[in-house]
Amino acid sequence: MPHKILLGIYFFLSVFILAAQKDNVPIGARSTAMGNASVTLTDFWSVHNNQACMAYYNKIAAGVYYENRFLIKDLGLECISVIVPVKKAGVFGLNYSNFGYKLYNESKVGLAYAMKFGQRISVGVQLDYIYTHIGENYGNKGVVTFEAGLRAKIYKNLVLAVHIFNPIEIKIADYAKERVPLIFKIGLSYSFADKAVLATEVEKDNNFNPIFKTGLEYRITKPIYLRIGIATNPTVYSFGAGFEFYRFKLDISASRHPVLGFSPQASLVYDIH
Repeated sequence: MPHKILLGIYFFLSVFILAAQKDNVPIGARSTAMGNASVTLTDFWSVHNNQACMAYYNKIAAGVYYENRFLIKDLGLECISVIVPVKKAGVFGLNYSNFGYKLYNESKVGLAYAMKFGQRISVGVQLDYIYTHIGENYGNKGVVTFEAGLRAKIYKNLVLAVHIFNPIEIKIADYAKERVPLIFKIGLSYSFADKAVLATEVEKDNNFNPIFKTGLEYRITKPIYLRIGIATNPTVYSFGAGFEFYRFKLDISASRHPVLGFSPQASLVYDIH
């Protein structure tokens, strides 16, 4: 009997958590440590989080990311991405992410492009293919959508950025007319010289109440960074650290859900050229 109860709880959590995966969650242990306040950050993982910020990444690079949600092995999110700047033609990105286990998983493939307009404004867009697999003869479904972003330096070290995912609200299933959610983000960040970055943003999923996020990054020395963050609805605390060595950037983080517990994350980026 206890085994059946535990199995039921596990199934409920799996459905609840997996249903949220279509929400285009942020990628990268840096932004995760900062409460997922990612929309203004111009790091490698902007290839996922806001393609407009990718325009400022001027190196050919590749990265991998892994998150183990709530320390449950079947709820792993893995990702691999590549960024390729092409001189004055802009910056191209390719990414693949996968979440779940053999009975239910979702994968996403994105082809991104970003371009700067002067030193203050950049825009980006990404074409997405989202594929859902459900076991036990429930079948598979693939849909195509897109996302786009804008980043603007509005005053000295103050940056404003916006991002929209799936503005066309593509339908993913006939049952209950289920659709991939439309998600809008807007945020501000301020850099304190080269020592710290304070980022904050609001995220609105058309199916849920707004989420408020804020995070702080502090550079101890050039290769070592400390980060903390918080997000609401529900209240999730996060923290982490970053390390730079040679051409590598290693970031680690963890977040704590008030009911479901801890989720560790790690990402590694290599600047190829």
